[in-house]
Amino acid sequence: MFFYYLDLAWRSIKKTPFLSLLMVLAISIGIGITITTLNIYKMASINPAGERSSTLFAVQLMSQDVDTWQRINEQITYQDATNLLKSEVPVRQTAMFRTGLAVQTEDENFSPILEGVRVVEGDFFSMFAVPFLHGGTWSKQVDQEGGYKVVISEELNNKALGGGNNIGKTLMLNRKPYQVVGITKTWNPSPKYYDVNNGAFNDSEQIFVPFSLAPIEEFESWGNNNSWRHEDIRNYNDRLNSEMHWIQYWAELGSPAMQQEYKEWLVRYVEQQKALGRFKRPDAKGEISDVATWLTTNNVVPEDNKVLVGLSVLFLIVCLVNMLGLLLAKFLKRAPEVGVRRAIGASRLQIFAQHLVEVGLIGFCGGVFGLLWAWLALYFLASRFELEASLSQLDQSMWFIAPVIAVSAAIIAGIYPAWRICSTNPSVYLKSQ
Repeated sequence: MFFYYLDLAWRSIKKTPFLSLLMVLAISIGIGITITTLNIYKMASINPAGERSSTLFAVQLMSQDVDTWQRINEQITYQDATNLLKSEVPVRQTAMFRTGLAVQTEDENFSPILEGVRVVEGDFFSMFAVPFLHGGTWSKQVDQEGGYKVVISEELNNKALGGGNNIGKTLMLNRKPYQVVGITKTWNPSPKYYDVNNGAFNDSEQIFVPFSLAPIEEFESWGNNNSWRHEDIRNYNDRLNSEMHWIQYWAELGSPAMQQEYKEWLVRYVEQQKALGRFKRPDAKGEISDVATWLTTNNVVPEDNKVLVGLSVLFLIVCLVNMLGLLLAKFLKRAPEVGVRRAIGASRLQIFAQHLVEVGLIGFCGGVFGLLWAWLALYFLASRFELEASLSQLDQSMWFIAPVIAVSAAIIAGIYPAWRICSTNPSVYLKSQ
């Protein structure tokens, strides 16, 4: 029976192509705008850590004085980072920050390029499940003593070294030779949860170098640097010993017991720093936040996005109201035909179901066209307003969500017109004929 109704619906649409096209356009525009905002919201609110979300913790310290920030900062100082690295509680841990270095190779035809670089501990790759194409991370000895080792992305490997397994080869960074020890597969978590403070939707860096090289090579910070007091910083060593917050810190804590033990360790660390004359606030403390909490705390998905989704739904409702009017006009125009069908035995339920199938078919077509509108809108936003690539990609789930929303919304809008046409008295139209 469904396919019979579907055949009737298709014939009805072909009889009134202009009116049907108007309805498809009305719902497709509403669906297109709704899917566009919903897609951006969904892509922005994904927790890319997956199962690791509850074992990875961002570490924060309330180290500033009383008459300054009243909140705990997202970043910590270099001296705190090096002190935290001495803790034996976490399974893995890493301090990190973003910098940039000039890349050169031994190939004379390769023009030097400036690339963003992440300065990390060797644990970074295991903690954040960075997939390797060749090789792996550097040794613990490099983390402790420093070493000119580098992990590069597959894309940079193709661009600078011609692709393939180039483990052991040399890459020049700021004219210093670094041995390639690892080549990662494409890896670009969105949001970039390990450093939301410096652009939650920026692309991941393509080069990773040891954190232990920071005081040796005096890497500049390309991220946010927060100071709560004036300090006379004349050289890199002053920067390392300053109270400037510019380091991100993460710890992997595999169990609730380990998390509690680390919290207690942080309490003791804060008390130790107080004894040394730092952490002067009475509410000085250390905090840890798992990935989900971290994304929420840092407002990675702004409230504006939720408002936009709400507004787009309101616009969809306006489109459906217009569609309801068009459906009413179309169905009532068909009342004499329905009267004849009722007279020869068709029940109200059958008439109602037939018209709802037709409405559903119109909604499905609107959903397909709505996906096209959404794709065009995301393309326009990406090209015109430089929307981050991670947000402008149409999520695969939208190919299912858009038709479902469109069909459901169209059926809701079509219930009243379908009920009106099935409840008409057939004798009125039979007498008129």
